[in-house]
Amino acid sequence: PHILDLQRDANRQISDLKFKLVKSEQEVTALEQSIIRLEGQVSRYKTSAEVAEKVEDELKVEKRKLQRELRSALDRIDELEASNSHLTKRLEKMKANRSALLAQQ
Repeated sequence: PHILDLQRDANRQISDLKFKLVKSEQEVTALEQSIIRLEGQVSRYKTSAEVAEKVEDELKVEKRKLQRELRSALDRIDELEASNSHLTKRLEKMKANRSALLAQQ
């Protein structure tokens, strides 16, 4: 091979390597930007998750409170139904006694 041919081959290889270097640097820059973007997303997701966990804890507390109130209300309903039943029976007895007294007169 002639020296000029070797020099041309060397120059072409240098050009190819420079081109590959520029492309690699561009890829590195793009990947670094992706990393920054993804880190931002991760940060936002972490914040969202923390907020969601706080809301979940608050909702659990509220649910327990409402369940206690529901049990209390159901107990009160049972008490009132028992009282109503008792009073209804007393009223029926009083009506029966009144009818019996009116029938005697």
